[in-house]
Amino acid sequence: MSDHPELEINDESKLESIESFKLEKPPIKGFPELRWQGKRPFTSTQYYPAQLKENHGDPLDGWMNKIYWGDNLQVMSHLLKDYRGKIDLVYLDPPFDSKANYKKKITIKGEDLTNDSSSFEEKQYEDIWTNDSYLQFMFERLILIRELLRESGSIMLHCDWNKSHHLRCIMDEVFGPKNFLNELYWYYYNKMPDTRKGTFPRSSDTILWYAKTKGSHKFNPLEEKRDNPVKQLARKKVDGRAVNARDADGNVIYNIRDSRVVDNVWRISMLQPADKVEPTGYPTQKPETLLERVITSSTDPGDLVFDPFMGSGTTQAVASRIGRRFIGSDINLGAIQIATKRLIGVAEKLGNIGPESRAAGFSVSNVNNYDVFRNPVQARELLVEALEIQPLPNNSLYDGEKDGRMVKIMPVNRIATKADLNPLITGFDYKAFQKKQESSPNKPVESLLLICMGHEPDLAAHLKKECHGFELDVEVVDILRDKANLEFKRDSEAEIVVEDVKLTITAFYPMNLLQKLSLQKEKVEDWRELTESVMIDWNYDGGVFEPTVVDVPEKNEMVSGEYEVPQDAGTIRVKITDLLSESLEMEVRHGKS
Repeated sequence: MSDHPELEINDESKLESIESFKLEKPPIKGFPELRWQGKRPFTSTQYYPAQLKENHGDPLDGWMNKIYWGDNLQVMSHLLKDYRGKIDLVYLDPPFDSKANYKKKITIKGEDLTNDSSSFEEKQYEDIWTNDSYLQFMFERLILIRELLRESGSIMLHCDWNKSHHLRCIMDEVFGPKNFLNELYWYYYNKMPDTRKGTFPRSSDTILWYAKTKGSHKFNPLEEKRDNPVKQLARKKVDGRAVNARDADGNVIYNIRDSRVVDNVWRISMLQPADKVEPTGYPTQKPETLLERVITSSTDPGDLVFDPFMGSGTTQAVASRIGRRFIGSDINLGAIQIATKRLIGVAEKLGNIGPESRAAGFSVSNVNNYDVFRNPVQARELLVEALEIQPLPNNSLYDGEKDGRMVKIMPVNRIATKADLNPLITGFDYKAFQKKQESSPNKPVESLLLICMGHEPDLAAHLKKECHGFELDVEVVDILRDKANLEFKRDSEAEIVVEDVKLTITAFYPMNLLQKLSLQKEKVEDWRELTESVMIDWNYDGGVFEPTVVDVPEKNEMVSGEYEVPQDAGTIRVKITDLLSESLEMEVRHGKS
């Protein structure tokens, strides 16, 4: 079989050369279908909980805009629970299968450190695929997008010459060809022409626009200013027919028009680094003018816009500015940090951060990149939700029930030891065990599921041995080993001191960044050279980070590192983000952290 996708017209006639081609499903007469190796249906998905990490600003009319860090397949699986059929527009600018690695140059701030390299390139994301894996990747995500759209909603899929023909076939299959609305062309006229490849220079992208239900979709016609005004015949209706308008002397009337109706070719300049317009440093960033046209043409104020490949947050920035609600997600942590920084700036300009906010703020959550090692209570809640455990709120011994087993979640910030079994051993209802044994002598008196983050050997055997002779059915699930689809993260290091009314960061060691720089902790003379931002919540509630200090300096400047502590400060939580966009969060009390 060829590695290339095959577009098969499923009619009664078949070429002799493909008679042996085995179809995975019966053909439908006259229905064009894009086929690829390993194509499989996508009819169900696993639910993943979201871990709320930060709030910037406050809700407005009960709504808080939302940013998610995680694989958008898992993010959309999470969104299905509450947003199925509720999203008005999905704009996505996915990988183009461009066969390129997109990188961001990381430059150390201030003086060079004591090594030969003060800058390096960090890969933001890889856009290199095998043909079949790319098509399956997009197929599954488009199916979830269809489920999230409301009946009056629509999707705009941004792509280029490389995959537009394949993607349109998949869009036809997922949304139906009858729901196709437009093939839009973004013509970026200011791109430097390149004829070295022996072709006409490519200076356009394609946006495929489909409705969830054509006829119910929203469309707001747009006008744009002409380069030069034109003279056009004035028209009027007479007896239901359009005719040329004339003055009292019978002369034809002309109107001077300095605007034109926007058609499907959008002449909008691309972002050029030298222009320093909307700079974020993120590769493949799109201009706000383009997204404003996308959103304005297909939504109304207050509508909900979702971008599952949000990158630097252009969709979210524009949506916020023109009065739409938004949800965004990205698998790249660097994108989340860049977008968060950008949206904080947009929010401050709009006044939706502060006591007199005029628009909704936004939250940042993790989906399957869970930070569970510091907060045991939140960790248990996440695991109960992720593993679909039925909670038992009035039970002090067990955390829940799953598949007929009573569930006990062991300590989450270390490996489980035999000593951690003591609450179970002493808490068992042995009178109930005795009755179960008498009624069913050949069956275990209890079926248990122990969930842990690593454990000592023979944990189950020890529990059975200490159970006063009663037979137990014990299963141990090691999340870090047995549940590879759940991911967890740990931290770097920092030293923070609070004395009198001043909080001072004296050291910060971002371990991954130091490793990339081949730099030892002892060689870091000024930790600020490695730092992108510092945020502080003076009254941390133990769950959601809500910073009131946001120290995000310009590109060549450094964070302060010293901050005045307000009189009403309670539990202080500090978030330090390094140049790789990886963050450390820690709580601080008076004295050294």
